[in-house]
Amino acid sequence: MAVAVSGGVDSMVTTLLLKEDEHEVLALHMILRPEDSPEPGEHIVQLAARLSVPLHVVDLRRPFHQQVIKPFLEAYRRGKTPNPCVICNPSIKFTLLQEQAVKLGATTLATGHYVRLLRDESDGSLRLFRGRDRSKDQSYFLYRLDQAQLARTFFPLGNHLKSEVKKLAADAGMQGYFRPESQEICFISDKDYRAFLEQHLGSDLPGPGPVVDLKGRQIGEHGGIHRYTIGQRRGLGIPSSAPYYVIGLEPDTNTIRVGRESDLRRREMLVTDVNWIAASPPTSELQALVQIRSRHRESPALLKPTTGGTLVRFLEPQKAITPGQSAVFYSEDEVLGGGIIEQVLS
Repeated sequence: MAVAVSGGVDSMVTTLLLKEDEHEVLALHMILRPEDSPEPGEHIVQLAARLSVPLHVVDLRRPFHQQVIKPFLEAYRRGKTPNPCVICNPSIKFTLLQEQAVKLGATTLATGHYVRLLRDESDGSLRLFRGRDRSKDQSYFLYRLDQAQLARTFFPLGNHLKSEVKKLAADAGMQGYFRPESQEICFISDKDYRAFLEQHLGSDLPGPGPVVDLKGRQIGEHGGIHRYTIGQRRGLGIPSSAPYYVIGLEPDTNTIRVGRESDLRRREMLVTDVNWIAASPPTSELQALVQIRSRHRESPALLKPTTGGTLVRFLEPQKAITPGQSAVFYSEDEVLGGGIIEQVLS
Protein backbone atom coordinates (compact mmCIF):
# COMPACT_ATOMS: atom_id res chain seq x y z
CA MET A 1 0.00 0.00 0.00
CA ALA A 2 1.22 3.51 -0.83
CA VAL A 3 0.91 6.47 1.55
CA ALA A 4 0.91 10.11 0.46
CA VAL A 5 3.35 11.77 2.88
CA SER A 6 3.63 15.53 3.28
CA GLY A 7 5.77 15.72 6.40
CA GLY A 8 2.84 16.40 8.71
CA VAL A 9 1.56 14.40 11.65
CA ASP A 10 -1.49 13.06 9.79
CA SER A 11 0.39 11.30 6.99
CA MET A 12 2.99 10.11 9.49
CA VAL A 13 0.39 8.48 11.75
CA THR A 14 -1.38 7.06 8.69
CA THR A 15 1.87 5.28 7.87
CA LEU A 16 2.27 4.06 11.45
CA LEU A 17 -1.27 2.62 11.49
CA LEU A 18 -0.73 0.76 8.23
CA LYS A 19 2.53 -0.72 9.47
CA GLU A 20 0.85 -1.80 12.70
CA ASP A 21 -1.73 -3.62 10.57
CA GLU A 22 1.19 -5.36 8.84
CA HIS A 23 0.71 -3.77 5.44
CA GLU A 24 3.69 -3.52 3.14
CA VAL A 25 4.02 0.25 2.88
CA LEU A 26 5.82 2.66 0.58
CA ALA A 27 5.81 6.44 0.93
CA LEU A 28 5.06 8.85 -1.92
CA HIS A 29 6.01 12.51 -1.59
CA MET A 30 4.78 15.01 -4.18
CA ILE A 31 6.84 17.93 -5.47
CA LEU A 32 4.30 20.53 -6.59
CA ARG A 33 5.56 24.10 -6.48
CA PRO A 34 7.51 25.35 -9.52
CA GLU A 35 10.26 26.79 -7.32
CA ASP A 36 10.83 23.55 -5.38
CA SER A 37 13.74 21.22 -6.00
CA PRO A 38 12.90 17.83 -7.55
CA GLU A 39 14.90 16.27 -4.73
CA PRO A 40 13.21 15.49 -1.40
CA GLY A 41 13.95 17.73 1.54
CA GLU A 42 16.03 16.40 4.41
CA HIS A 43 12.96 16.40 6.65
CA ILE A 44 11.07 13.95 4.40
CA VAL A 45 14.11 11.69 4.04
CA GLN A 46 14.56 11.54 7.82
CA LEU A 47 10.86 10.88 8.35
CA ALA A 48 10.81 7.96 5.91
CA ALA A 49 13.93 6.52 7.52
CA ARG A 50 12.39 6.83 10.99
CA LEU A 51 9.28 5.03 9.75
CA SER A 52 11.38 2.40 7.95
CA VAL A 53 9.51 2.80 4.67
CA PRO A 54 10.92 3.23 1.16
CA LEU A 55 10.49 6.80 -0.09
CA HIS A 56 9.56 7.70 -3.67
CA VAL A 57 9.49 11.33 -4.76
CA VAL A 58 6.95 12.16 -7.48
CA ASP A 59 7.66 15.32 -9.46
CA LEU A 60 4.24 16.73 -10.41
CA ARG A 61 5.26 20.35 -10.86
CA ARG A 62 4.30 20.60 -14.52
CA PRO A 63 0.80 19.07 -14.29
CA PHE A 64 0.18 20.93 -11.03
CA HIS A 65 0.94 24.21 -12.76
CA GLN A 66 -1.29 23.36 -15.72
CA GLN A 67 -4.22 21.85 -13.85
CA VAL A 68 -4.24 23.81 -10.58
CA ILE A 69 -2.24 27.05 -10.67
CA LYS A 70 -3.35 28.23 -14.13
CA PRO A 71 -7.09 27.71 -13.43
CA PHE A 72 -6.58 29.44 -10.07
CA LEU A 73 -5.09 32.48 -11.80
CA GLU A 74 -7.75 32.52 -14.50
CA ALA A 75 -10.57 32.34 -11.95
CA TYR A 76 -9.26 35.38 -10.10
CA ARG A 77 -8.83 37.23 -13.39
CA ARG A 78 -12.54 36.63 -14.02
CA GLY A 79 -13.58 37.96 -10.63
CA LYS A 80 -14.05 34.56 -8.97
CA THR A 81 -12.62 33.33 -5.66
CA PRO A 82 -11.48 29.74 -6.27
CA ASN A 83 -10.47 26.98 -3.89
CA PRO A 84 -7.49 25.20 -5.49
CA CYS A 85 -7.61 22.21 -3.12
CA VAL A 86 -10.88 20.94 -4.57
CA ILE A 87 -9.22 20.85 -8.01
CA CYS A 88 -5.88 19.43 -6.86
CA ASN A 89 -7.36 16.45 -5.03
CA PRO A 90 -9.17 14.77 -7.96
CA SER A 91 -6.74 15.78 -10.71
CA ILE A 92 -3.36 15.49 -8.97
CA LYS A 93 -3.43 13.48 -5.75
CA PHE A 94 -6.15 10.97 -6.60
CA THR A 95 -5.27 10.62 -10.28
CA LEU A 96 -1.58 11.20 -10.98
CA LEU A 97 -0.30 10.14 -7.57
CA GLN A 98 -2.57 7.09 -7.61
CA GLU A 99 -1.22 6.19 -11.04
CA GLN A 100 2.33 6.40 -9.71
CA ALA A 101 1.36 4.17 -6.78
CA VAL A 102 0.07 1.55 -9.22
CA LYS A 103 3.30 1.72 -11.24
CA LEU A 104 5.23 0.97 -8.04
CA GLY A 105 3.09 -2.08 -7.33
CA ALA A 106 0.61 -0.64 -4.83
CA THR A 107 -3.09 -1.30 -5.27
CA THR A 108 -4.26 1.40 -2.84
CA LEU A 109 -3.27 4.95 -1.92
CA ALA A 110 -3.77 5.91 1.73
CA THR A 111 -3.95 9.55 2.79
CA GLY A 112 -4.28 11.38 6.09
CA HIS A 113 -7.64 12.98 5.33
CA TYR A 114 -10.20 13.06 8.13
CA VAL A 115 -13.04 11.43 6.18
CA ARG A 116 -14.76 8.04 6.24
CA LEU A 117 -15.43 5.75 3.30
CA LEU A 118 -18.14 3.10 3.52
CA ARG A 119 -19.49 0.60 1.00
CA ASP A 120 -23.23 0.46 0.42
CA GLU A 121 -24.11 -3.22 0.62
CA SER A 122 -27.28 -2.71 -1.42
CA ASP A 123 -25.54 -1.65 -4.62
CA GLY A 124 -21.80 -1.92 -3.90
CA SER A 125 -21.17 1.81 -4.29
CA LEU A 126 -18.64 3.65 -2.14
CA ARG A 127 -19.99 6.50 -0.07
CA LEU A 128 -17.98 9.34 1.43
CA PHE A 129 -18.75 10.68 4.92
CA ARG A 130 -17.47 13.39 7.20
CA GLY A 131 -14.71 12.36 9.59
CA ARG A 132 -15.47 11.56 13.20
CA ASP A 133 -13.57 14.70 14.23
CA ARG A 134 -15.89 17.38 12.88
CA SER A 135 -13.38 20.12 13.70
CA LYS A 136 -10.89 18.50 11.28
CA ASP A 137 -13.34 17.07 8.73
CA GLN A 138 -11.98 17.41 5.17
CA SER A 139 -14.87 15.98 3.17
CA TYR A 140 -15.58 19.43 1.67
CA PHE A 141 -12.33 19.16 -0.31
CA LEU A 142 -13.02 15.67 -1.69
CA TYR A 143 -16.48 16.00 -3.22
CA ARG A 144 -15.11 15.77 -6.77
CA LEU A 145 -13.78 12.22 -6.36
CA ASP A 146 -15.44 9.48 -8.38
CA GLN A 147 -16.09 5.81 -7.71
CA ALA A 148 -12.95 4.60 -9.49
CA GLN A 149 -10.74 6.93 -7.44
CA LEU A 150 -12.43 6.00 -4.17
CA ALA A 151 -12.03 2.29 -4.94
CA ARG A 152 -8.24 2.76 -4.88
CA THR A 153 -8.19 4.92 -1.73
CA PHE A 154 -7.98 4.30 2.01
CA PHE A 155 -8.56 6.87 4.79
CA PRO A 156 -7.21 5.38 8.06
CA LEU A 157 -7.84 8.54 10.12
CA GLY A 158 -11.55 8.83 9.42
CA ASN A 159 -12.58 7.42 12.79
CA HIS A 160 -9.85 9.17 14.80
CA LEU A 161 -9.86 12.47 16.64
CA LYS A 162 -6.95 14.81 16.01
CA SER A 163 -6.02 14.54 19.69
CA GLU A 164 -5.78 10.76 19.29
CA VAL A 165 -3.56 11.15 16.23
CA LYS A 166 -1.19 13.44 18.11
CA LYS A 167 -1.06 10.98 21.01
CA LEU A 168 -0.22 8.11 18.65
CA ALA A 169 2.66 10.18 17.29
CA ALA A 170 3.85 11.01 20.80
CA ASP A 171 3.61 7.38 21.92
CA ALA A 172 5.79 6.44 18.95
CA GLY A 173 8.38 9.03 20.00
CA MET A 174 7.93 11.09 16.84
CA GLN A 175 6.83 14.49 18.12
CA GLY A 176 9.89 16.17 16.66
CA TYR A 177 9.56 14.64 13.21
CA PHE A 178 6.51 16.36 11.80
CA ARG A 179 5.94 19.90 10.59
CA PRO A 180 3.25 22.25 11.95
CA GLU A 181 -0.04 22.39 10.07
CA SER A 182 -0.77 25.14 7.57
CA GLN A 183 -4.18 26.38 6.42
CA GLU A 184 -2.70 28.48 3.63
CA ILE A 185 -2.64 27.81 -0.11
CA CYS A 186 0.31 25.46 -0.50
CA PHE A 187 1.84 27.13 -3.57
CA ILE A 188 1.80 30.68 -2.14
CA SER A 189 4.70 30.57 0.27
CA ASP A 190 4.43 34.11 1.71
CA LYS A 191 0.61 33.92 2.18
CA ASP A 192 0.13 37.04 -0.01
CA TYR A 193 -2.18 35.83 -2.77
CA ARG A 194 -2.57 39.36 -4.17
CA ALA A 195 1.17 39.65 -4.80
CA PHE A 196 1.13 36.14 -6.30
CA LEU A 197 -1.61 37.14 -8.73
CA GLU A 198 0.16 40.34 -9.71
CA GLN A 199 3.45 38.52 -10.20
CA HIS A 200 1.93 35.89 -12.50
CA LEU A 201 -0.76 37.86 -14.33
CA GLY A 202 0.80 41.32 -14.46
CA SER A 203 -0.77 43.40 -17.21
CA ASP A 204 -3.54 40.81 -17.72
CA LEU A 205 -5.11 42.06 -14.50
CA PRO A 206 -7.50 45.00 -14.78
CA GLY A 207 -6.37 48.12 -13.00
CA PRO A 208 -8.29 50.53 -10.80
CA GLY A 209 -12.02 50.88 -11.31
CA PRO A 210 -15.21 52.22 -9.78
CA VAL A 211 -16.79 51.18 -6.50
CA VAL A 212 -20.57 51.63 -6.70
CA ASP A 213 -23.38 51.20 -4.20
CA LEU A 214 -26.50 49.13 -4.83
CA LYS A 215 -28.14 52.10 -6.57
CA GLY A 216 -25.28 52.32 -9.04
CA ARG A 217 -23.76 55.51 -7.64
CA GLN A 218 -19.96 55.65 -7.67
CA ILE A 219 -18.72 56.19 -4.12
CA GLY A 220 -15.07 55.22 -4.47
CA GLU A 221 -12.31 53.61 -6.52
CA HIS A 222 -10.69 50.21 -6.07
CA GLY A 223 -7.14 49.11 -6.84
CA GLY A 224 -8.07 45.99 -8.86
CA ILE A 225 -10.91 43.51 -8.39
CA HIS A 226 -8.45 40.68 -7.77
CA ARG A 227 -7.73 42.29 -4.41
CA TYR A 228 -11.28 41.77 -3.16
CA THR A 229 -13.71 38.99 -2.41
CA ILE A 230 -17.38 38.81 -1.49
CA GLY A 231 -17.98 39.87 2.11
CA GLN A 232 -14.73 41.82 2.39
CA ARG A 233 -14.88 44.95 4.51
CA ARG A 234 -11.31 46.15 4.82
CA GLY A 235 -9.44 48.00 2.12
CA LEU A 236 -12.41 49.74 0.50
CA GLY A 237 -11.42 53.19 1.73
CA ILE A 238 -14.97 54.55 1.72
CA PRO A 239 -15.70 57.00 4.55
CA SER A 240 -19.06 56.17 6.11
CA SER A 241 -20.75 56.05 9.49
CA ALA A 242 -21.60 52.37 8.86
CA PRO A 243 -19.22 49.93 7.14
CA TYR A 244 -19.57 48.86 3.52
CA TYR A 245 -19.00 45.29 2.35
CA VAL A 246 -18.19 43.86 -1.07
CA ILE A 247 -21.46 42.51 -2.48
CA GLY A 248 -20.39 41.74 -6.05
CA LEU A 249 -17.43 41.73 -8.44
CA GLU A 250 -18.18 42.64 -12.06
CA PRO A 251 -15.09 41.93 -14.20
CA ASP A 252 -16.77 42.94 -17.48
CA THR A 253 -16.95 46.53 -16.28
CA ASN A 254 -14.14 46.29 -13.70
CA THR A 255 -16.63 47.34 -11.03
CA ILE A 256 -17.00 46.46 -7.36
CA ARG A 257 -20.52 46.68 -5.95
CA VAL A 258 -20.83 47.34 -2.23
CA GLY A 259 -23.61 47.40 0.35
CA ARG A 260 -24.32 46.97 4.02
CA GLU A 261 -23.84 43.76 5.98
CA SER A 262 -27.51 42.84 5.61
CA ASP A 263 -27.11 42.97 1.82
CA LEU A 264 -24.65 40.06 1.97
CA ARG A 265 -27.39 37.56 2.79
CA ARG A 266 -28.78 35.71 -0.24
CA ARG A 267 -30.95 32.64 -0.74
CA GLU A 268 -30.37 31.40 -4.27
CA MET A 269 -27.37 30.46 -6.40
CA LEU A 270 -26.49 28.54 -9.54
CA VAL A 271 -23.97 25.71 -9.12
CA THR A 272 -22.22 24.27 -12.18
CA ASP A 273 -19.71 21.50 -12.97
CA VAL A 274 -21.53 19.27 -10.48
CA ASN A 275 -20.16 15.87 -9.44
CA TRP A 276 -22.32 13.21 -7.74
CA ILE A 277 -20.22 10.69 -5.83
CA ALA A 278 -22.42 7.61 -5.57
CA ALA A 279 -25.87 8.37 -6.95
CA SER A 280 -27.01 9.38 -10.41
CA PRO A 281 -27.77 13.09 -10.86
CA PRO A 282 -31.26 13.80 -9.54
CA THR A 283 -34.00 14.49 -12.07
CA SER A 284 -36.32 16.23 -9.62
CA GLU A 285 -36.04 18.56 -6.66
CA LEU A 286 -33.91 17.27 -3.78
CA GLN A 287 -33.49 18.54 -0.23
CA ALA A 288 -29.94 18.53 1.15
CA LEU A 289 -27.57 20.30 3.49
CA VAL A 290 -25.27 22.64 1.57
CA GLN A 291 -21.86 23.95 2.66
CA ILE A 292 -20.57 26.97 0.72
CA ARG A 293 -17.10 27.40 2.25
CA SER A 294 -14.65 25.12 4.01
CA ARG A 295 -15.43 26.73 7.38
CA HIS A 296 -19.13 27.36 6.72
CA ARG A 297 -21.77 25.52 8.71
CA GLU A 298 -23.95 23.56 6.30
CA SER A 299 -27.52 24.79 5.87
CA PRO A 300 -30.73 23.17 4.50
CA ALA A 301 -31.54 23.92 0.87
CA LEU A 302 -33.57 22.69 -2.08
CA LEU A 303 -31.60 21.51 -5.11
CA LYS A 304 -33.27 21.73 -8.50
CA PRO A 305 -31.59 20.40 -11.67
CA THR A 306 -31.65 22.81 -14.62
CA THR A 307 -30.11 22.85 -18.09
CA GLY A 308 -27.40 25.23 -16.86
CA GLY A 309 -26.49 23.39 -13.67
CA THR A 310 -28.10 22.94 -10.26
CA LEU A 311 -30.25 25.67 -8.77
CA VAL A 312 -29.78 25.86 -4.99
CA ARG A 313 -32.29 27.71 -2.83
CA PHE A 314 -31.54 27.91 0.89
CA LEU A 315 -34.33 27.79 3.41
CA GLU A 316 -32.62 30.66 5.26
CA PRO A 317 -30.46 33.39 3.66
CA GLN A 318 -26.72 32.73 3.74
CA LYS A 319 -23.98 35.30 4.24
CA ALA A 320 -21.42 36.04 1.51
CA ILE A 321 -22.18 33.37 -1.10
CA THR A 322 -19.06 33.62 -3.27
CA PRO A 323 -18.77 32.68 -6.97
CA GLY A 324 -15.77 30.42 -7.56
CA GLN A 325 -16.07 28.66 -4.21
CA SER A 326 -17.51 25.16 -3.98
CA ALA A 327 -20.98 24.24 -2.79
CA VAL A 328 -20.96 20.73 -1.31
CA PHE A 329 -24.17 18.76 -0.85
CA TYR A 330 -24.70 16.53 2.21
CA SER A 331 -27.31 14.14 3.52
CA GLU A 332 -26.55 14.26 7.25
CA ASP A 333 -22.82 13.29 7.25
CA GLU A 334 -22.71 11.77 3.77
CA VAL A 335 -21.22 13.75 0.89
CA LEU A 336 -23.66 13.49 -2.00
CA GLY A 337 -21.60 15.67 -4.34
CA GLY A 338 -21.11 19.30 -5.17
CA GLY A 339 -20.02 21.86 -7.73
CA ILE A 340 -18.71 25.36 -8.31
CA ILE A 341 -20.80 28.40 -7.39
CA GLU A 342 -21.25 30.15 -10.72
CA GLN A 343 -23.69 32.91 -9.88
CA VAL A 344 -25.62 34.38 -6.95
CA LEU A 345 -29.20 34.87 -8.11
CA SER A 346 -31.20 36.40 -5.28
